[in-house]
Amino acid sequence: MNRRPFIALAIGLSLVSAPGLAKKKEPVAPAPVQMSAVVNPDPDFQPENILVLDLSNGGRVMIRLMPEWAPGHVERIKTLTQQGFYDGIIFHRVIDGFMAQTGDPTGTGTGGSKLPDLKAEFNYMPHVRGTVSMARTDQPDTANSQFFIVFYPRFALDHRYTNFGRVIAGMDVVDAIARGEPPANPTRIVQASLLSDHKPRPAVAPAAAPAPNITADMLSNSKSN
Repeated sequence: MNRRPFIALAIGLSLVSAPGLAKKKEPVAPAPVQMSAVVNPDPDFQPENILVLDLSNGGRVMIRLMPEWAPGHVERIKTLTQQGFYDGIIFHRVIDGFMAQTGDPTGTGTGGSKLPDLKAEFNYMPHVRGTVSMARTDQPDTANSQFFIVFYPRFALDHRYTNFGRVIAGMDVVDAIARGEPPANPTRIVQASLLSDHKPRPAVAPAAAPAPNITADMLSNSKSN
């Protein structure tokens, strides 16, 4: 019996079936998530993603939260808002031409919530006028509860701070926030809420008129009367 064909066939089968010689398939990389810098200004669209800030200056600010940009940060803002964490907190660091920062219950810039710090979610969304971004220390994974609203474009902040939303209404109210580090008479958040929760707008007492300067002439006139 001629055994040569059988041997050749056996060798051929062993080569085909040998796992070490099988061609490995390269893993398919997931397609990158496409993010858009376009923000829908319509408050009727996804009201659960609209943060409403009623301020002590009498104005109301609406911020479109963007979970597509930073899901962890948006979830944190929503959680703290629904806990009432931001109610009564001041804007403690407000730099003219730059930004207004809030979210620290101590009002010093060093405080935060009791929740753990967040993992950074830096993205390529630009820091334009009205951008809402998370404050942090010089370490990337230290954002917690403090955030800031940008007055004018600051592209140097891109990729360094987590951009998670943008003002869609009330930017004039943001412009009116008292300046200072901290301000002498700071603007505060009277109430923070999600638009979908339909919280009534709080009554804000008008700011007290500044006391007149007392002069020597005024004192002499009062004595003569």
